[in-house]
Amino acid sequence: MKQSLLFEEQHEAEKAINVASVPQRSPFRYPGGKTWFIPRLREWLRSLPYTPNLLIEPFAGGGIVSLTAACENLADEVLMVELDEEIAAVWQCVIKGHGEWLARRILDFEMTKENAIETLHKKQTDVREIAFQTIIKNRTFHGGILASGSGFLKNGEAGKGIRSRWYPSTLAKRFRALDLVRERLRFEQGDAFDVLDRLKEQANAVYFIDPPYTAGGKKAGNRLYTHFNLDHEALFHACSQLKGDFIMTYDNAEEVKALANRFHFQSKPIPMKNTHHAQMTELVIGRNLNWME
Repeated sequence: MKQSLLFEEQHEAEKAINVASVPQRSPFRYPGGKTWFIPRLREWLRSLPYTPNLLIEPFAGGGIVSLTAACENLADEVLMVELDEEIAAVWQCVIKGHGEWLARRILDFEMTKENAIETLHKKQTDVREIAFQTIIKNRTFHGGILASGSGFLKNGEAGKGIRSRWYPSTLAKRFRALDLVRERLRFEQGDAFDVLDRLKEQANAVYFIDPPYTAGGKKAGNRLYTHFNLDHEALFHACSQLKGDFIMTYDNAEEVKALANRFHFQSKPIPMKNTHHAQMTELVIGRNLNWME
């Protein structure tokens, strides 16, 4: 118990990662995004005795982990899985080679609230147009939140309103960069549990698992994500069946620590900063976390 407390105190005293030092590869502003975890991701994957032939991210969201692994050759191939239809449309566009189309669409769009409303009100069936609508929502809605109930930024940065986070040149550059590595990316729109069960026997695969944070009565996930219902105990059980190595990131909650103990996983706190720049800790969970020492 004393050793555990000492370790926690030491890690809480560490400085959180400066996310400005991490390459920003995702086109999304994603609530709960894992940019802050990227230096640790590199440590984990480089500590393995082999280069994974497949990195699987079953709750892909903004995809920064998958995109970093693909761009930095940390895994031979990456599989992104996402249930949300709007987010899925963006990744489908990237995988199918429509990154250049999205880049040009973004560059040609005149961002005004009137134009954004008109574009978002159109019923689309083309996956490219759905992806474009998703990027507009993500870049103009408060906190980048796509879930029902979210809405446009009001004041934004320096009073710029909905244009505060609309950086067309930057977004176009990111989509064009992803087009260069799309051959190493795979995507499935589907349920994380189905994918984990189907691929659990792959010994040379690794899994980065970052579920919605709704354990321990947390409400943030309910507000931030369209698909927030999750059986956390079932997820821990699914991880216990995986042949390959895995890392989970979770809210630092007693219920989560208890689940980790029950399934004989290690858990260690890691400092991070939230969107309001307040320093917090999250839990990293896995079978062996010696690479973090």
